Amino acid sequence: MYRVLQILNDAEVAECRKIAETAPFVHGRITNPHNKAKQNEQLHDAAAYQKSSELLRNAMLRSAEFMDFAFPVSLAPPMMTRYKPGMKYGAHADAAFIQLPGATIRSDLSCTIFLNEPKDYDGGELNVRLGDAQLAFKLKPGEAIVYPSDSFHQVAPVTRGERLVAITFIQSRVQDPFRRNMLFELNEVAALEGLKMDPENYGRLQLIQQNLLRHWSDMP
Repeated sequence: MYRVLQILNDAEVAECRKIAETAPFVHGRITNPHNKAKQNEQLHDAAAYQKSSELLRNAMLRSAEFMDFAFPVSLAPPMMTRYKPGMKYGAHADAAFIQLPGATIRSDLSCTIFLNEPKDYDGGELNVRLGDAQLAFKLKPGEAIVYPSDSFHQVAPVTRGERLVAITFIQSRVQDPFRRNMLFELNEVAALEGLKMDPENYGRLQLIQQNLLRHWSDMP
């Protein structure tokens, strides 16, 4: 129940990297001093953070595949983080609730958007434990991995170069991951095969899609 998505185009990747090259970063533990597993840096300049966050957020909401997979109702402002040699993020679980200015969201899904080439650094894989499986992700610039926030995960130590990514958290209209995945698969089948169906049966399929979403959603 994870998805690799193309989120940013080349120009947007270049813009994020330009912001990262000129804006100051601070130790990531500034937002969570007691999290000893966290050894990275995060963007600190307010203007740069707002500019990059809006760019990343708009790109995510523009992605039809992201919208269909995540059913987002709230999205934490994406933040750029970087890892230099020796930095890592030890095994951890994301907080159940993310406090934002004026609001709190439930973290149903976590997202990492990769911003530089895999060849630019050694190590730095995002390792996600899903059941008995250990999955490792080190994606191309502009690609993102969306995965359940309740999964145990970590970032392997970077041994050469610099790892630049953006992270965010998503509250979904459909909290239950099984139901969310079933809706996504059903919507995929309808999109791929629906126009080949008898119109009345296609209408019935759409009725099922909407009724399940209506029944399973915990908010509009």
